[in-house]
Amino acid sequence: MPPLPPWHETVAGGTAVRAFTDALAAGECAVATGVRGALSPLLAAELARTLNRTVLLVVAHLDEADDALDDLEALADEPHWGHLAFERFGALEVLPGETAVNLELLAERLAVVEQAAKGRYENRPGVLIAPVQALMQGVPAPDTLDQFNLTLRVGHTLSPGQLFEWLDRAGYSRQDAIEQPGDFATRGGIVDLYPVAGRAMLAPTTPKGSATPTTISPLRLDYFGDEIESIHRVDPDTMGSGEALLSVGLIGTPEGGVSNDDDVHLLDLLPADAIPVLHETSELTEQARGYFERLTRSDGIAPPRAVFKALTDRPHAELNAYSASSNPRAIKIDLPVSALPTFDQDAKLAIADLAEIATDTQTNRVVVLCRQPTEGQRLRELLLELTPKVAKHIDVRDGVLNRGFVWGAETQSTRTTSAKKRTGQSLYLVPYHELFHRYETRRRVRRVISQGSAGVGKSDAFLDLNVGDYVVHVDHGIAKFTGLKTMRARKTADGSSTGGGEYLALQFADQVKLNVPAGQIDLIQKYVGGFQGRPPLSKLGGRKWKKQKESVADSVKDLAAQLLRVQAARETQPGIRYPADTAWQKEFEAEFPFDETEDQIAAIAAVKADMADDSPMDRLICGDVGFGKTEVAIRAAFKACEFGKQVAVLVPTTVLAEQHERNFSRRFADYPFNVAALSRFRTPAQAKETLKKLAMGGVDVVIGTHRLLSKDVAFADLGLVVIDEEQRFGVEHKN
Repeated sequence: MPPLPPWHETVAGGTAVRAFTDALAAGECAVATGVRGALSPLLAAELARTLNRTVLLVVAHLDEADDALDDLEALADEPHWGHLAFERFGALEVLPGETAVNLELLAERLAVVEQAAKGRYENRPGVLIAPVQALMQGVPAPDTLDQFNLTLRVGHTLSPGQLFEWLDRAGYSRQDAIEQPGDFATRGGIVDLYPVAGRAMLAPTTPKGSATPTTISPLRLDYFGDEIESIHRVDPDTMGSGEALLSVGLIGTPEGGVSNDDDVHLLDLLPADAIPVLHETSELTEQARGYFERLTRSDGIAPPRAVFKALTDRPHAELNAYSASSNPRAIKIDLPVSALPTFDQDAKLAIADLAEIATDTQTNRVVVLCRQPTEGQRLRELLLELTPKVAKHIDVRDGVLNRGFVWGAETQSTRTTSAKKRTGQSLYLVPYHELFHRYETRRRVRRVISQGSAGVGKSDAFLDLNVGDYVVHVDHGIAKFTGLKTMRARKTADGSSTGGGEYLALQFADQVKLNVPAGQIDLIQKYVGGFQGRPPLSKLGGRKWKKQKESVADSVKDLAAQLLRVQAARETQPGIRYPADTAWQKEFEAEFPFDETEDQIAAIAAVKADMADDSPMDRLICGDVGFGKTEVAIRAAFKACEFGKQVAVLVPTTVLAEQHERNFSRRFADYPFNVAALSRFRTPAQAKETLKKLAMGGVDVVIGTHRLLSKDVAFADLGLVVIDEEQRFGVEHKN
């Protein structure tokens, strides 16, 4: 077994960790207390390394799984960790039966299921990280995985229409050109596709060559009729074709969603000797119970009791900071761990704090881990400049650790007396961002692809037409598309020809048919109305369709007039003029744990200027996922609440409402402002109580979905409205 590097050896080679691994090797259950920082994933990895098994690290929150994988992946290049496999089994952020699934997460889960079904976790040391919600969510039985896959092979027949139908159902979006995962585009017999997840097979380079598995990337499919003639990689920047592929496997969502009562669970598929490691047992229990209680349907979801029984029926470990185990037979191990001291906000004083710890070289050893080489270079310069005598005693290394900790000097009993003596040094593992309070968002941002035909234009929608689809003719109304017809040209009296070419055959009410020239395709759209089932066909030549169009036109005019009146009122009425930043506001903003970007600073300044103006604010904040829009809204909300006004935050999904409630509550925790949510995750009694407090002024910030637009929602003094993802709300709702 490769030797451990010095700082790993301090932790892994200690008597406490050896006792921990020995207990699990003997089939016992072990409970380690005193866990701090990023110690849990490191202990899980050491357990996998020592016992040569798969370790299932169970965490309470989704972001904890991301952090743990970050910590372990950063260790993958170390000689003694290189043979370990580090993976994540993510939780789907949807409710049972929903089909708007994040395909990257789904692919990640299916890959784990496939590996487990093939026995690849047998005798393979590594750490599989899973939030407890992910273990509660069912997975497809291994023999049903084919329904999630679509395989495209050179020489196989699959019409473009069938491919587009599958892509649309799987959550892909049709675009003019592919730019990001989840896009597809077509022109003539060529289909460009940017897969979200999947696997590709290289085409053999010689007649006797064998296909080689490779990673997925943007693709180009060349069709000859309905046959796939070739598949090539595509450079999305130049759109030039690259190496040839033999086949491509895509991941999609089957009809009916991804959870049902026929599902199995991951613990049923893992080998019998896999070791569960539970990080913070009490928090796991609380989060599992909360998740289960919020469900409106439990198809394919295992209750918390069943999940914890499956975990604890095996020899397992618990890693807790404070809480004790409920298992009286478990071996108790106290880890010599403590939290890092708090470093000063001022960089120079933080260096002084660090130097003070490192001064006692007999007692303390300090290792600072830097994400980027430039961070390490800057730190070394500061150490030489500010504390030259101590600089050589501080070990500055490249590496990632999301949260540091102190591994204390262990004690052991002497042979002659009951006295104990210290062995070794206390190891301070200090991440660079904790030293200088320069946190950065490192969440794995995934693009959530919406379902349906969003982004499909009128002419594009025609390409998706199948025989039997309902269509709308702008002049004649709703009809059924019965196919394409090729008609011969007819001679006219003056000797010219007319009537030749392709026609779209439409069937109206009373079996009346109309052939529309392909050149008039702009008059036809695929029916996407809200009518459930089969819409009634229009009568060709009748006045009903004309009256319907006139009625809709009148309604649109009425809505436009109403919007103009609202805008006129907004322009003429005075707004709320909020005061300048107070000491509380400055203190609140200083608590933001990340460095603001230039765009964030500019957006915050613009919003504050609007709020200080007499006119009502109407501002749009644009930015990609993870760019910090929420913090802009949180600071504006704080200013409104401090001025005694209420804030409404309107969001399009229940999951986003829960996420925002958690973020707002965490940021407002030290201030006397109440945050509440209105969504389907709340019981009728909870919603009723929130509405009562809202009307009386007992709720300062309310976060909710379309429920906030209901007539029974009343405010005591509403001063700010925040609409998140405003493009997903109608004009009338927003106004």
